[in-house]
Amino acid sequence: YLHSDVDTLRRVELLTELRAGRFDVLVGINLLREGLDLPEVSLVAVFDADKQGFLRSATSLIQTIGRAARNVSGEVHLYADRETDAMKQAIDETNRRRETQVAYNLEHGIDPTPIRKRIADITETLAREVYDTEGLTDLDDDVEVVIDKLTEQMIAAAEELKFELAARLRDEIHDLKKQVRSARELGKP
Repeated sequence: YLHSDVDTLRRVELLTELRAGRFDVLVGINLLREGLDLPEVSLVAVFDADKQGFLRSATSLIQTIGRAARNVSGEVHLYADRETDAMKQAIDETNRRRETQVAYNLEHGIDPTPIRKRIADITETLAREVYDTEGLTDLDDDVEVVIDKLTEQMIAAAEELKFELAARLRDEIHDLKKQVRSARELGKP
């Protein structure tokens, strides 16, 4: 399974193993951060889709739903006790996009076929992800200043719909705040 505690290199290994068919199911937690963009993903299941939060906004749900869009037979299952406005907006937008794509395909005589990417193509892209946020905390600034800078970058990334980067920055901010709390508990400035 993938989650925020799995380091990036191990994540690359897991995704490569999935693509190579070494296993059939990969459970991902916080898929926006994990950056699953693989044609082999045929099912995305969102549990607690009706819960409030960053990963359940309409925009985030659309992004998550898109993870299955690379697969011709891709499906998305949203599990919830009730349909929220965010879910309805995401479903409506997904249906609108599908209708647009089907109309375009019919007009241009396109028969959708599975995307075929070499395993190395995706693995190299995922490996580069290691460097996206690396070094951002190697500044000589005070930790609070670094947190402020990372927060600005996170907000900018989210506004630019770069959700994977925004989520990684959010996690880095969380880790820094945890370190600050631990240092304060130990009596360090």
